[in-house]
Amino acid sequence: MTQTPLSETSRSPEFRLVQVALGGLRQELVHDAFAYRPLPRADVTGGPARFLPSRIRESAGLFPHAVVGFLAMIVFFVGYERTYGSLGPITFVATCAPPAIVLLTLVRPVLAFWASLASAPFIGAVGGFGTGFPWSAASFAAHLVVLGVVAARTRPRTAAWMWIATACYALFAEMFLGSGGGSDALPMVFVSAMVLLTVTVFQVRRQADRDVTAQQTVTAREISKRTVLEERTTIARELHDVVAHHMSVVAIQAEAAPYRVENPPPELEQAFLTIRENAVAALTELRRILGVVRAEDYEAPDAPQPTLGDLDALIRNVADAGLDVEKTVTGAVRELPQGVELSAYRIVQEALSNVLRHAPGAAAKVEVSYVLGGLGLRIANGPARGIVKPSPGAGHGITGMRERVTMLGGEMTAEATGDGGYEVTAFVPVSRGENAE
Repeated sequence: MTQTPLSETSRSPEFRLVQVALGGLRQELVHDAFAYRPLPRADVTGGPARFLPSRIRESAGLFPHAVVGFLAMIVFFVGYERTYGSLGPITFVATCAPPAIVLLTLVRPVLAFWASLASAPFIGAVGGFGTGFPWSAASFAAHLVVLGVVAARTRPRTAAWMWIATACYALFAEMFLGSGGGSDALPMVFVSAMVLLTVTVFQVRRQADRDVTAQQTVTAREISKRTVLEERTTIARELHDVVAHHMSVVAIQAEAAPYRVENPPPELEQAFLTIRENAVAALTELRRILGVVRAEDYEAPDAPQPTLGDLDALIRNVADAGLDVEKTVTGAVRELPQGVELSAYRIVQEALSNVLRHAPGAAAKVEVSYVLGGLGLRIANGPARGIVKPSPGAGHGITGMRERVTMLGGEMTAEATGDGGYEVTAFVPVSRGENAE
């Protein structure tokens, strides 16, 4: 009987946890040790940098590089001060090595961490230890700078692994490599923990702000899409009622037409029968397709859908609410397709509602222009007046109006005017053959 090897699932959870942790260590600090990662430019499109002149703003993207260079200069002067100005060839190399390692974080951050850790005892032996073994004053400062820069350029997990490696190295050096003098291992462990914790908290918060901003952008986009879909559903419901009414009339008239003619020929009866059958089939298909957009609690309106002929009643209604509206009609008034008239009425209705909400006390103008190629609308208002504060809004009404005009193949603009008011203009094309009989 042979014994099968243990599978991955038979291993203990502790073993798998250690395996995952060591795998993260290899990926973060071993496999990517020599990775070339140039420090990117700072974003100058937001924050205080956006107020700078254009020429200076372009150079402001190098601000992180300048900060690293400034810290490297401080590390150099710390090491130079420890030599008391007497630099020999070896001492000069030991003095320049820590700032060079700091500058290395600009292109190879993980390699800079290992270089700072490995070079510490040699630099201390050549240039003299500072507070104690194994770091000199320059190496101590350089390692803290390297930890901060690398932590800011990598993930929080990398910062944790760097602190563990630093702590293990410091304790090992104190226990096995120390010469009995003072030690700066514990100060390094404590100060490095504070540095890494500060940088990690700042990094996590910055990433959280980015995620919130991205989520808000996605949410606003989804709200806009939902508004468009809701408006399309409303339009489909209204058009369903309009078209269903006309198709029902066609079917009834086609059925009654043969009885209005004395002794109609069979061809005429068959023609009217075909018209009726096609109208009933179209009505059935229309109800099957467009009926799905109705909500369960939706009820078709009992009264006919409003048209441009009902604008006077609408204006009287908003006048009772305190809005002064002036209506102007230009061109030869004619009856348009009911879908066009319904959408035009809804656009004027929504525009006047926006005036009531966002510009209380303002006077409004409604202009309806019957032109050769279609229908033009203009609804304009002045600035808000009085003590009533405007109501906040998300602009969904504008989205709905624009959707109606787009579905009719027209164009619409909605923008603020120079006097502090607002203006909505729309044009809906209507060919001569589409005019209602």
